[in-house]
Amino acid sequence: MLKALVFDVDGTLAETEDLHRQAFNRAFSALGLPWQWEPALYADLLRVMGGKERFAHYVETAHPRDAEALLARLPEIHGLKTRIYGGLVESGVLRLRPGIARLVAEAKAAGMALAIATTTSRPNVDALLDANFPEGARPFDVIAAGDEAARKKPAPDIFLLALERLGIGPDEAVAFEDSAAGIRSALDAGLPVIATRSRYTPSHRLDGAFSAISDLGEPGHPHGHIAGVSWPGGVVTLSALRDWHDGRDPSERVPDRGM
Repeated sequence: MLKALVFDVDGTLAETEDLHRQAFNRAFSALGLPWQWEPALYADLLRVMGGKERFAHYVETAHPRDAEALLARLPEIHGLKTRIYGGLVESGVLRLRPGIARLVAEAKAAGMALAIATTTSRPNVDALLDANFPEGARPFDVIAAGDEAARKKPAPDIFLLALERLGIGPDEAVAFEDSAAGIRSALDAGLPVIATRSRYTPSHRLDGAFSAISDLGEPGHPHGHIAGVSWPGGVVTLSALRDWHDGRDPSERVPDRGM
């Protein structure tokens, strides 16, 4: 039986990555660091999972002579970046990706568990959820985030932690990811994966995902199908997910009313 849906955050729940890039740049400027991470550079840096790890990789490769001094400032720099990011999210500029709020609401109404498994820090998760769900109405039962796992994605640790907290096995859940590293992480935890390609992952191979699509889709605004399982009306619904999990072909389901 399908008991839970487990979501990545950055690029999956929302197109957060460019806001992270802007927050890093504002932190650099405020602290007198002469850097501006352009989108192309940041796309390359995103191959390193985790904001702290990403910053460390950057200084070790681009500024090796100053790396020791810069890494000593990591808590200060990343802390300011996190506060700036939170302020940007609170301003209302970031919205959930198509289909996320709808599928989350369907799952919650059906009594299904919902979880987050992400390498981003907990304050970033909280800011996104606070900006997009009414006060006191957060739908997620479990949040596994940031440094709670020993290893970042593509290691499976954060998904294994989410499953442990949910108290279920990987065959009782479906994961939602947007990156190659995230897909590998979920698969190695034993979870089947739906991949929704995001702004910063257009070149990522989505191998291993049983369904690869542009987004979850909305009634009247179907997603684009990339590979694997297709969904009725171009919309991923809870009923179609249950069909797939039970071994039925969801594409044979008549789209729900209004789609």
